[in-house]
Amino acid sequence: MNEFINFDEISRETWQNLYKTSIAPLTHDELESIRSLNDEISLQDVQDVYLPLVHLLRLYKKNLEDMSFSKGLFLQKIVKTPPLIIGISGSVAVGKSTTARLVQVLLSRAFPKLTVDLVTTDGFLFTTKELKDRGILDRKGFPESYDMERLTDFLYHVKEGEKCQVPIYSHETYDILPDQNQLIDSPDILIVEGINVLQNPQNQMLYISDFYDFSIYVDADEKLIEKWYLERFDSLLKLAKSDETNFYHQFTKMPADKVVNLARETWARVNRVNLREYIEPTRNRAEVILHKSEKHYIDKIYLKKF
Repeated sequence: MNEFINFDEISRETWQNLYKTSIAPLTHDELESIRSLNDEISLQDVQDVYLPLVHLLRLYKKNLEDMSFSKGLFLQKIVKTPPLIIGISGSVAVGKSTTARLVQVLLSRAFPKLTVDLVTTDGFLFTTKELKDRGILDRKGFPESYDMERLTDFLYHVKEGEKCQVPIYSHETYDILPDQNQLIDSPDILIVEGINVLQNPQNQMLYISDFYDFSIYVDADEKLIEKWYLERFDSLLKLAKSDETNFYHQFTKMPADKVVNLARETWARVNRVNLREYIEPTRNRAEVILHKSEKHYIDKIYLKKF
């Protein structure tokens, strides 16, 4: 059975012709500033893939406004247009953070008068202490390690147009930063990025997918993702070598072969299991799937039919 049975497969060449523009609205330096560690992206990618994607998002934004207006006519009162919420999901190390930041920048330029905010679901992880208390520290990244009730509650209040505080996660300390929060103040567009973006919490009356107006899944072959994960692990070690406060610094003291084995074991025991059992099964919930091949090159785009 075709795993993308409810999607139209669109080649990069066809996709890039769906929206024409002569100049990508980013410089090389701007693109580099939002590129994640070990990710690869070019101005040509912006031109060919992301500008048509942002054009599609503009259509969804217009549809949301039209629906609010029509609902207001029906109810005979003014109905405020809720924020457009965009979910971006995919495996660890697949490059979804770069995609999220790039979409944020491009939407900010497409809608210069609107507020476009970005949050990551890492902020909704339980603290290391809480994970230890629950006995699930070795399950960090799996669904039960996230405060899904708090995430769902956050999305509800954003849709209601209310101010919200989001905890901040540090990849350097590998934990939630105490007493630090990100303020989300009634944005017009909110991007939510994370491995669990499309996962539904158990025993909840509201589903996370209820809050998204559009969702993107960044996809690649499992072997490629493993390769990118190991490369990123090596880069993180190099960055942490002279920083004793960095979580990865402890591994810089180990023999190189043991570090490589640790990274491979972590991939096999944690990230690959998480990908197969919990992340990839949510792929078909997305509106658009960006499929990557070697060197993070997006070769195919899948657009949901209905």
